Amino acid sequence: MFRGVGGGVRRRWGTVATVLATAGMVGLGAEPAAVAVRPGSSGRHLQLGAQERSLCATRPFPTTASVPAPITSGSGVWSFVSASALHPMRVTVTANRRGTAGGHIFVGPYNLRRPVGQTGSLIVDNSGNPVWFRPLRYANLQNADFRVQRYYDRRTGRSQPVLTWWQGSLAIPPWYTNLPGGAPEPGGCYYIYDDHYRVLGTVFARHGFSADEHEFLLTRRGTALFIASKPVPMDLTPYGGPKNGAIEDSEVQEVDLATGRLVFSWDMLQHVNPADSEVPASDASSSGGVWDAFHMNSIDEGPDGHLLISARNMWALYDISRKTGRIGWQLGGRQSDFTFGPNAQFFWQHHARFRPGHRISMFDDGCCNSPNPPEQQSHGLILELDVRTHRATAVRTYYHAPALYSASQGDTQGLPNTDEFIGWGQESHYSEYGDAGNSQGHGLQSLLYDAQMPGSDISYRAFRHEWIGTPYYPPSAAARARRGHSTVFASWNGSTQTRAWQLLAGRSARSLRVVVRHAGRTGFETAVTTHNPGPYFQVRALDAHGKVLARSRVVRLSD
Repeated sequence: MFRGVGGGVRRRWGTVATVLATAGMVGLGAEPAAVAVRPGSSGRHLQLGAQERSLCATRPFPTTASVPAPITSGSGVWSFVSASALHPMRVTVTANRRGTAGGHIFVGPYNLRRPVGQTGSLIVDNSGNPVWFRPLRYANLQNADFRVQRYYDRRTGRSQPVLTWWQGSLAIPPWYTNLPGGAPEPGGCYYIYDDHYRVLGTVFARHGFSADEHEFLLTRRGTALFIASKPVPMDLTPYGGPKNGAIEDSEVQEVDLATGRLVFSWDMLQHVNPADSEVPASDASSSGGVWDAFHMNSIDEGPDGHLLISARNMWALYDISRKTGRIGWQLGGRQSDFTFGPNAQFFWQHHARFRPGHRISMFDDGCCNSPNPPEQQSHGLILELDVRTHRATAVRTYYHAPALYSASQGDTQGLPNTDEFIGWGQESHYSEYGDAGNSQGHGLQSLLYDAQMPGSDISYRAFRHEWIGTPYYPPSAAARARRGHSTVFASWNGSTQTRAWQLLAGRSARSLRVVVRHAGRTGFETAVTTHNPGPYFQVRALDAHGKVLARSRVVRLSD
């Protein structure tokens, strides 16, 4: 894709790094396997490897700073009688017009200060109602890049939809000041869940790197491409930084999910000159002596196998040959192979993706290396590259009203109906626009959907996906006595097929009978009222045809 730019491939900096090929397995040594699987993941569920290991990154990276507990009550938080341990954030939907794409919305809410609601992985519908929530126990433990992908088993030729996300601790001051802001602390990992919400596998970084929150991409080869990061000690005085400093290096790693072997790696420090960074090395003084020169934040794979890499702090995208590891071309930054037409230049970008033809999409943060002012307003951006004239032209832009200036994070997702879904990163919004887009100052044009997270809650990325969830666990129920009647609260965290509830009651757990045949589902939790005193109750989840999907355990009435 986009060959012939810049007069052939060029080496930017230092020595070309070793590119690991599937047959070589160079330098793996005695490192632990990069993939672990849950017990019982064979049978009709695809198997990711041979090891069995417990869940990963269940505790945050240690900190001596005081971490505030999440706010778990109030108008910005959901609370449920039948699922009392769940307190997800409550979003406010500000626009919901006809024509939006199908599917649910996927976010990983967290906060740079005190979260409103628990952190974790959250699926919501267009009304803002939770569909599935997996909370984390600690405010300084986060999920990121939460989305739907397909896992391919190349041995059987089968594939299945899965949920994937990163889990770990982000370097957020004052909790963590040992690394640049937003860098992953050691100990993070990636999760793969099936459509029953069971762990299929967990994936770890190699070469002494830490799994990075910015990207985890499943391929049709049965592999996972992801970003891994680590500080590399370096004398930064030539760049204006400390002598005993370090540079935050990033590496593209690819792991075979069936074997756990590392099959490809590409190290940014060995290919790109940090002197071209837009972040001064002197910034290392506020982050443990570590300079965030590159800040690699996305990987995409083109149809020809080339990789598209985004480096936020270089203001640049790079086309990488998987075969040689060489840079084919650079878009943006101080060594750009392209010039830019009106509104085409970008700054501090995220989520670069190949699009059909000679197009590339991204989220252009346009902002900011504090305390400097923003370069421009944040927006979704689609560029067309002319490989003959080496010129990039803006063909679509997607702005918000009111204007947003996102200092980090964000994404621009192309939807199957040609709409664009925008996650606004460090600004607490996500939106959907028609394909035509809009221009600066006209953010309401083409707007189909917009929602705002409570307080200063944010999500690294936000996605819209089709998803069918059928939980392996049963529905939940709780019964309360209220003013002479009984109210039973029913929920089934993650069920996308439940359309109604059936209520059973009895004087004992063995004498239950149907007392409410059909009560339409009214959101995550439905309150079903009956004059039957029970005191024993049970609910059954019904699908759109009235078929019983599952039943709760029997619960007893309480005041």
